[in-house]
Amino acid sequence: MKTERKSKKSKATPKTKAATRYPIAETGESDLLKEETPACEVEEAPMLRTQIYLSKPEHEFIQTEAARRGQPMAAVIRTFIDEKMDIPESTWTNNPLLAPPADPDFVGPEDGAINHDHYIYGGPRKWMKRRGQWVEAPPLPEDYYANPARAAAYDRKTGGKGA
Repeated sequence: MKTERKSKKSKATPKTKAATRYPIAETGESDLLKEETPACEVEEAPMLRTQIYLSKPEHEFIQTEAARRGQPMAAVIRTFIDEKMDIPESTWTNNPLLAPPADPDFVGPEDGAINHDHYIYGGPRKWMKRRGQWVEAPPLPEDYYANPARAAAYDRKTGGKGA
């Protein structure tokens, strides 16, 4: 015996409006390679919309500055960002950090770049040279700062302060 199943009625889906298609005018040229001229020329990249949180004093400052300049708050914020993005040429030409060293014969330590904290602040070295290779220094003993004898032993082992 065949049993007939009653089909459940499916819920009707709303009909969507079909997209209107317009025929391509035949020009004799390949439409795939044809470049269209833009409707308008854009001088700057388009802006992106974003949202920021400001503290009450920051918000009041921007509002006051915008009122003083007669500009919207967004324009004032963009101006501040633009000012920070522009690096004056004098930064590169008159920067003492980029000048050659005062003593041309000065030779710094071999590991000055990778262990700069050791040389600037006096902290333990983070890297040490073993068999011609730079390897990470072992971790500090827990009582390094409290026990001078342990600190001295560690420094001798790693070539640190007391070495």
